[in-house]
Amino acid sequence: MISKKSTQLFYRYYAEWIGLYKINAVREVTLDKYYLTLHWLRALAPTLKLNQLNRRTYQKLINDYAIDHERQTTIDFHHQVKSAILDALDDGLIDTNPARKVIIKGRKPRPKKLKYLSQAQLQLVIKNLNLKTNLNWDWFILLVAKTGIRFAEGLGVTPEDFDFEKGQLTINKTWNYRQASGGFQPTKNTSSVRKVKLDLKLASQFSKLIQNLPSGKPIFVNGRVFNSTINHRLTILCKQAKVPVITIHGLRHTHASLLLFAGVSIATVAKRLGHSSITTTQKTYLHIINELESQDNDKIMHEMSVLM
Repeated sequence: MISKKSTQLFYRYYAEWIGLYKINAVREVTLDKYYLTLHWLRALAPTLKLNQLNRRTYQKLINDYAIDHERQTTIDFHHQVKSAILDALDDGLIDTNPARKVIIKGRKPRPKKLKYLSQAQLQLVIKNLNLKTNLNWDWFILLVAKTGIRFAEGLGVTPEDFDFEKGQLTINKTWNYRQASGGFQPTKNTSSVRKVKLDLKLASQFSKLIQNLPSGKPIFVNGRVFNSTINHRLTILCKQAKVPVITIHGLRHTHASLLLFAGVSIATVAKRLGHSSITTTQKTYLHIINELESQDNDKIMHEMSVLM
């Protein structure tokens, strides 16, 4: 027998489900995605009740969402909604799984923006940096470009994270820039806790910049920080250098691509970036790996051709 609660509005059930299963169980950035899904459920199906969920009504929900979203985004939306639906099924609030055999549609993907710069292009950007005697966002951009650390990881860097004798930077936390109150928070995953080697010049520069700063406080954070602020500054630098405009995350991709083209192993790049597995690195930089494989094949054929 179906519970009376099955007459509850679906989006309200989903809101309760988030509170019960997701709050304090997932990272805030992930929680924000669940709340965004809740927003769309309320907008697209404000009157849909749990006991009205069937393959037809669910397919309509997915179709309506897909009108304004790309297919991959629609898949992500479906997975988040389906998780709640399966719990409702387990709890006896619905009789069948309405998400079974759903057809995922979606808008055609937008043309992909360039994610990384070449070494020569990055060099031009670096030449335009305004590296003052005190820390500013240009120093932050340089640090990300030379280490490949994530935006939030860079914001979380404190003076005590530097080990200038060993020439390395410890990444063991991030800064919660999404909240006005800020504060330290854990890294993206356990693999993200790592020690990143610094080149001698960068280490020397930062040893002077941070020598009088409080040891446990972020060196770049002074009030509320917005990702858009640094991206705006990077946009100006790219335009001054007359190179394609990339984001601060694009600097991380640039760092990784330069290492791969230089012949650094995928395993080493994955460890330096703090990826959870080599598979993540392979998927992210598949286009570069394919290009390098093509070059390797040419080298193989050359070596074989000289044999008698």
